[in-house]
Amino acid sequence: MTEGPVFTELARGGAVSIIKLVNSIVAEAERLRASDIHIDPQSGQLRIRYRIDGILNDVYSVPKAIHSEIISRIKILAGLRTDEHQAAQDGRFRLNLESDNDRPLDIRVSIVPTYHGENAVLRLLSDKAEDFTLKSLGFSPANEAKIESAIRKPYGMILATGPTGSGKTTTLYTILKILNTSDTSIVTIEDPVEYAIDGIEQIQVNPRTNLTFAQGLRSVLRQDPNIIMVGEIRDAETAGIAVNTALTGHLLLSTIHTNDAATTLPRLLDMKIESFLIASTVNVAIGQRLLRKICPECKTERKITAVEIKSLQNVIRGASLLATDTFYVGKGCSLCNNTGYLGRVGIHEVLLPDVKIREAILRRGSASDIQAIAVANGMTTMIEDGFTKAQMGITSIEEVLRMLYE
Repeated sequence: MTEGPVFTELARGGAVSIIKLVNSIVAEAERLRASDIHIDPQSGQLRIRYRIDGILNDVYSVPKAIHSEIISRIKILAGLRTDEHQAAQDGRFRLNLESDNDRPLDIRVSIVPTYHGENAVLRLLSDKAEDFTLKSLGFSPANEAKIESAIRKPYGMILATGPTGSGKTTTLYTILKILNTSDTSIVTIEDPVEYAIDGIEQIQVNPRTNLTFAQGLRSVLRQDPNIIMVGEIRDAETAGIAVNTALTGHLLLSTIHTNDAATTLPRLLDMKIESFLIASTVNVAIGQRLLRKICPECKTERKITAVEIKSLQNVIRGASLLATDTFYVGKGCSLCNNTGYLGRVGIHEVLLPDVKIREAILRRGSASDIQAIAVANGMTTMIEDGFTKAQMGITSIEEVLRMLYE
């Protein structure tokens, strides 16, 4: 998968410039559309892996002898201590790559000590968020209409939920872009600030100065904002302030770690938020995952198998499951590096709390109760949304099953 003279020279056993090698590792990651670079020390080599479309791929191994030099170069770029080898360090740097159309690439760095030496993970922070729309993120017309309705309310909470790496922050940035007008004051509190957006005040969390999500939210309220985005509601203190913020005439956007949209509401109860406050403040809960898209160059038809139908029949409503048996798969080609996939698309479930759901929250109903009411009221679940995208040839049935069993 790797290309370029630096990699070729290294493979021949020749000497290489560490500066050029690190630049080449990042440039190759950018070329292959990787979101993360893992530099993992092993007993006799240094393994380099790229996370492409959510999947880690072994890309290259370099001699263990130059491990410390590579880590030192990354530390220098990120402004970290080069003499500290026994503590975790986090940093950030910007790199100009010719392959990036003269646009600098922002990279977040995490270095931790391991048994075989220091490990580095580099997150490539794309500035392409400004190009996204709800449609391009994969929201169906019905879900897009629900979100448009919820974000036009003058106050309340917009919550995006899902595991790490499911695109929650990108969804919130896209919503902020819709709301970002000259007559609106928008402030964000993030950890880290992933995309810079013109016209929005963005604040970086800094625990060293006690600038936490909760403290930052308290301070932001004195900045006269209309809309606030909090990177994550991760504790009872932040949840309490967020709810009070939504009650006092602000629109608040945030992420929360739950498995689906329905679990978001009981999760807030676990954070000691009163049920009547949850019922009156949550405008919408958006559950999401990311699935790999089939490569358009090598897409071919295939039939769904009986085993796959059996795996899906408990989570897909019968009419949808029997609508067609023709699906698609990528055979693999040079464009997609023989993976059969190119890029990712979101699958979503959008829960709008109506009267029945609010009643369920007030009586402290379970997530399954809330889910059942939402589905009865017409909510499309994430699995169903993924199945629909597989029917449309956007993703494969294998990807839907992978997400189901993960």
